[in-house]
Amino acid sequence: MTYIASTERYSKMIYRRCGKSGIRLSAVSLGLWHNFGDVDTMSTYRKTLHTAFDAGVTHFDLANNYGPPPGSAEINFGRILKEDFAAYRDELIISTKAGYYMWPGPYGEWGSKKNLVASLDQSLKRMGLDYVDIFYHHRPDPDTPLEETMAALDLIVRQGKALYVGISNYRPKEAAEAFSILKRLGTPCLIHQPKYSMFERWVETEGLLDLLGSEGVGCIPFSPLAQGLLTNKYLSGIPADSRVAKGVGFLTENNITEERLAQIRKLNDIAINRGQSLAQMALAWILKDERVTSVLIGASRPEQLTDSLKCLENISFSAEELQQIEKILTP
Repeated sequence: MTYIASTERYSKMIYRRCGKSGIRLSAVSLGLWHNFGDVDTMSTYRKTLHTAFDAGVTHFDLANNYGPPPGSAEINFGRILKEDFAAYRDELIISTKAGYYMWPGPYGEWGSKKNLVASLDQSLKRMGLDYVDIFYHHRPDPDTPLEETMAALDLIVRQGKALYVGISNYRPKEAAEAFSILKRLGTPCLIHQPKYSMFERWVETEGLLDLLGSEGVGCIPFSPLAQGLLTNKYLSGIPADSRVAKGVGFLTENNITEERLAQIRKLNDIAINRGQSLAQMALAWILKDERVTSVLIGASRPEQLTDSLKCLENISFSAEELQQIEKILTP
């Protein structure tokens, strides 16, 4: 059955300016880190992509190693792009990244020009694209000169393989240096993708948000729900069918202390008073800051995505609510 996008797709979404650029992103973007690999069900994630675009989500975020297995998310996304979204390509912002381990040998990860150029060439083939809209360096490389890594990003734009470049997981000092080099080269950084949630706030405490605001660089946080902690999943403890109980993923039982569970329950009470689920409030809390362009969410099924998008119905917080939340987060 041929997919035809909803004619109402842009009516309910909020779009935000990405730093000082000409780009506006949907306030919620869909990340394909999990749920789009060969181990997942294509009919489900195809419907999730349809649901996202029908709701006005225009940004789909990938990386070379997303799956599992690594590379499969790009292949699967590329197939659906060709079959369902070809007519809408110019309405989409598609991003990918390189920097984490992808293939054996000394050139299969980190930040050399060799790795970044080769990785993007592979990603473009997997997705069947001539270019991506944003190409990120996925993590800082302590052993490669930052000038080489940034020169590779500049080269990629000049080659027409990416329209914009970004960085991810860079701390403020590294980010400031990267911004300076890219400006000098003539390819300014569009966006930074840091880990940020109610439970992980280094972007505030270390001054990254201040830096992005002053430099005119967009911010698109990942893991805004703290790997599921900021959902209703753990309100009654660790469920038997959770990723934690199965020992899958980055979240472990050591992360879920009684103190953390108490925080989650108190935050959930505030969310209920706001007419939101805990997850919806956690996403809205990220978006309350105008320096945040968009927030990246994952979704294992269309219904989960639709539920998360309801966060946009209330992204304003009263001073009292913010004070209550702060008291819970920093007792």
